[in-house]
Amino acid sequence: MDLPVIDSSPTASGGCAAGSCGAKSGQMDGLTDAIRARVADHPCYSEDAHHYFARMHVAVAPACNIQCHYCNRKYDCANESRPGVVSELLSPDQAVRKTLAVAAAIPQMSVLGIAGPGDPLANPERTFETFRQLALKAPDIKLCLSTNGLMLPAHIDELAKHNIDHVTITINCVDADVGAQIYPWIFWQNKRIHGREAAAILIWQQQKGLEMLVARGILVKVNSVLIPGVNDRHLREVSKTVKAKGAFLHNVMPLIAEPGHGTFYGVMGQRSPTPAELKALQDDCAGDMNMMRHCRQCRADAVGLLGEDRGAEFSLDKIEAMEIDYEAAMAVRAELRAQVSADLAAKRAKEEAQRAAVVPQLIEFQPRAEKPAGRPVLMAVAAKGGVVASHFGHSREFLVYEASSTGARLVGHRKADAYCSGEENCIDGDSLLGRTIKALEDCEVVLCARIGIEPWGRLAAAGIQPNGEHAMEPIEEAAMAVWHEMLAAGKLAPEKTEAKRA
Repeated sequence: MDLPVIDSSPTASGGCAAGSCGAKSGQMDGLTDAIRARVADHPCYSEDAHHYFARMHVAVAPACNIQCHYCNRKYDCANESRPGVVSELLSPDQAVRKTLAVAAAIPQMSVLGIAGPGDPLANPERTFETFRQLALKAPDIKLCLSTNGLMLPAHIDELAKHNIDHVTITINCVDADVGAQIYPWIFWQNKRIHGREAAAILIWQQQKGLEMLVARGILVKVNSVLIPGVNDRHLREVSKTVKAKGAFLHNVMPLIAEPGHGTFYGVMGQRSPTPAELKALQDDCAGDMNMMRHCRQCRADAVGLLGEDRGAEFSLDKIEAMEIDYEAAMAVRAELRAQVSADLAAKRAKEEAQRAAVVPQLIEFQPRAEKPAGRPVLMAVAAKGGVVASHFGHSREFLVYEASSTGARLVGHRKADAYCSGEENCIDGDSLLGRTIKALEDCEVVLCARIGIEPWGRLAAAGIQPNGEHAMEPIEEAAMAVWHEMLAAGKLAPEKTEAKRA
């Protein structure tokens, strides 16, 4: 089967110019009020929201209808944090009870998604029964679905019927020759199909499903796995194509291919992309579409804010012992949501005022500028809730921001090993600190609330400047304050751009 020609003509996107909508506060300006409201409390669709709102996934879909070289579904596994991994498979009834328990205990939980551990649309009865019950019992929770797209066109009506407002499609290619290197087989019309033919069918179904979702006004996020040497150059074309068809957001994720995970790519030695490679590709695609930079590649049973997993608190045996008063919890949830929404609106207004003040100054002074603008600087931030809040040694991840003359923007995150055992004394466990420094090696600054003498010295020796002077400040403000300090100190001359890398 040959791949049909993909129509790249723009498609209506529910009040948002195709692919032109943003998810960051500065990019929210192009959204209608209706679209803004749909993404404002969704931690995956809004970069701002992910600091404040939590999500959860329920693992009700064990079967899958395609095989990916980067996937190995694991059950009863609590030690891996990646898609396809769960600790407990749930029935729809169990999933609903767990959702209500989490929503009562974590009032900022705004989104319930079904993302596996297989494909939700390869398990349609279990998936839609879960959604049906939740629409009745927890109407204030957004319902989401993530799919490989093979069966998507057949279920568009059912998705719309259950008010599924956000759908993620994993699209790794729009070329069947590339796809044949990623997908060894699909299960289609009661038979297993291999190679290029399988990839062509999958691509056709994904593109058709994307168009149908956009036509219904459903917001679509496209996930793409960056696989060096396989689709790294091709993903620019993927981004252009899905933008033209009306996708809301593109999320390019790094391949996870550790041998211990047991995937084909892992066993065969396929490498993952470096942070620099990932950022470069995201930057290239950003010219065509807004990019999601804050994805954590969550487990299929993740619970909590992005970057944290509280799933162990809500195992089946634990929720059976819980008294759940969801009606009372809804009042708390509504109050918190209103407060966070007000905080985000105030933040946006402040940023808009700052931009309005800066633009005339840039226009006025540009002709007389004698010095070149300072170069961009990558800064790792030990953050929580949108502020510089964490002790360096307690951090299990760092958000990476790029600060420049145009402001600070999130460009990624790095996982780390928490090695500090107390408030004052950090136990190196030498390799743990070494791995963290290695993960941050392309950053020039680390912003944190506190840091010990030992890690301070090790970071400085590696060419990374620790900074603990901006504790509890908003991330963007802290990053820009440090950037301006570096600029004033003459450390940001363009010719020094590669100095740290050398």
